Amino acid sequence: MCLSKTNYLNMQKFLFALLLVTASQIGYAQDELLSLVDKDETTKPERVTNAFKSSRVINGHSMEFLGKGVLDFRILHRFGDVSTGISNLFGLDQASMRIGLDYGLLNNLTIGFGRSNVGKELDGFIKFCPVWQTTGPGSFPFSIVLVSGVTLTTQPWADTTRKNYFSSRMAFYNELILGRKFSERFSLQLSPVFVHRNLVEQASEENDVYALGIGARFKLTKRIAFVADYHYIAKGLDKDIYKDPLSVGFDIETGGHVFQLHFSNATGMNEKAFITNTTGDWGKGEVRFGFNLSRVFTVARSRR
Repeated sequence: MCLSKTNYLNMQKFLFALLLVTASQIGYAQDELLSLVDKDETTKPERVTNAFKSSRVINGHSMEFLGKGVLDFRILHRFGDVSTGISNLFGLDQASMRIGLDYGLLNNLTIGFGRSNVGKELDGFIKFCPVWQTTGPGSFPFSIVLVSGVTLTTQPWADTTRKNYFSSRMAFYNELILGRKFSERFSLQLSPVFVHRNLVEQASEENDVYALGIGARFKLTKRIAFVADYHYIAKGLDKDIYKDPLSVGFDIETGGHVFQLHFSNATGMNEKAFITNTTGDWGKGEVRFGFNLSRVFTVARSRR
């Protein structure tokens, strides 16, 4: 069958129009696919950061973590009781301290080691975050953090005539932290803690101690924040002798490190020490001025 010249031209016009429509439909479909990809990327849940400025509130762990490959050199310092008065320069004549190193194995996994002169104790811990607080569609409202640690007392035995065991020097703790950053200014966390001591001083004392920690941060300026750290002793200690540890202070960020000034009725600076051995009474002015210094170093850069 032969086409006339007129029909041939009409056929060419039809095919050209069909080609344009097909090309436009393909382009539209590609744009739709790209928009879906972009939409998925922009709506992906984002992790909430900087709930606290340090991996510690004051005494206790915070919900915050070091980055992968980041080393945190920490110095925790406590002076004596302010209530001792001018003869002791309101406690400044005495000093207790802990030196520690924390390291981020992963963004959600940190290990740490320290030594305190109070009780000549060594301590170590591992800290893991299985769930982050996130924002956006499919987000989670708070962070869940797990901490497990051990302490070892190295001071000489008070009674060397009896049979002493190495295991008697040890204590253990496990902690669950539930924390949320409510706004750029305010963060709050709850942390149930269980402490087990292999050896206690008196037969009437319990080996197991249960406590509930509360940590809070309120940002005052770009570089200064008010922080509070309290642990309610629920079971395991004589409350006539031992008191709930309470600390309040200020975080001051100065470039590469965080400097913290605070007051606390606790002398010890690890979980076993400040939860089970705090005897200072805020109502009697038995508090100590102190400071925490944190300096971080990036020792291993993560590869993307």
